[in-house]
Amino acid sequence: MFKTWGLALIYLGAAGLFYFYGDSILAWLKQESNPLLVTGMAALIALFPVLPYPVVGGVIGAAFGPVMGGAVTWAGSTLASLIMFLFVRYGYREWGSRLLQGQGGLARLTAYFEKNAFLAVLFARMIPFVPSIVVNVYSGLSRISFAAYAAASALGKLPAMLLFALVGDHLAGDPKQIFVTLGVYVIFLGMVLALYKLWKHRTV
Repeated sequence: MFKTWGLALIYLGAAGLFYFYGDSILAWLKQESNPLLVTGMAALIALFPVLPYPVVGGVIGAAFGPVMGGAVTWAGSTLASLIMFLFVRYGYREWGSRLLQGQGGLARLTAYFEKNAFLAVLFARMIPFVPSIVVNVYSGLSRISFAAYAAASALGKLPAMLLFALVGDHLAGDPKQIFVTLGVYVIFLGMVLALYKLWKHRTV
């Protein structure tokens, strides 16, 4: 019990620091030129999601350009998701197992999720309105393997992270290109949703 509450308090305390110093952190991101340092900071920001990550990705994209900015944004977000998974898996697994397996509807959903874990995480990562922290925590509490989760998360995060960096780069350069980029991404999302519905229909 002490470990459960202790980890939660540490996490909330760190999140509070990012909330109060958010403006200073974004200002630092605009000025810092070392991609490794920015990747580390991006991971911390994603790990404690009090700053909107699309804004962070846009700032990084404007500073580093679409390719390097996209890579840094993706690496930071992916690293954060892996850390959160391990945090939940080893800090709350026993409690989470009782929660997920103890409720009838939730237990059935979890069994379905675990049976199709790789594709479920992959599609969830590609759909931007699915909160990343929900995917992280739910996966950590489930019995999905770390390898499958890591691979699905890394692949699924690529499109959205590249989008954030491209938008930031366009804002710094040619804002008119934003509409083209967003249009392409909307088409991509439509294809993802269609594929998800087809996959879900075949697996039910």
